[in-house]
Amino acid sequence: MKSKITVTANIKSDAKKVWDFYTNPEHITKWNFADPSWHCPKAENNMKVGGKYNARMEAKDGSFGFDFEAIYTKIIDGKQFTYEFGGRTATVKFDSLENQTEIVVVFDPENENPIEMQKGGWQAILDNFKKYTEAN
Repeated sequence: MKSKITVTANIKSDAKKVWDFYTNPEHITKWNFADPSWHCPKAENNMKVGGKYNARMEAKDGSFGFDFEAIYTKIIDGKQFTYEFGGRTATVKFDSLENQTEIVVVFDPENENPIEMQKGGWQAILDNFKKYTEAN
């Protein structure tokens, strides 16, 4: 198995708001895409161990799309969660700093795309999240 990939962002907001914006489908649809030519028209989140996360990601022109589905395996409310998807796992941690919240996402890479491309895509989504959360 390849080494895990880590992406991070510091959001100028309290951890409660950051957690809510990251896990609430009403907000997920506003930030969960890596590029402005894409969008996330639908998201569902049953946030409990064994619960399912599903986000539809697609090109705005309709040329391509996919469902990102995962099952929660661990949740520490307001602090971190881990989910499994396609034989891989990701852990998302929320750490309160003085006047901001650090999000650290650590995930298993897939085998089809280069590591840097995967890291760039996940970082772009996290950067989108930061921009959305700080603006709202």
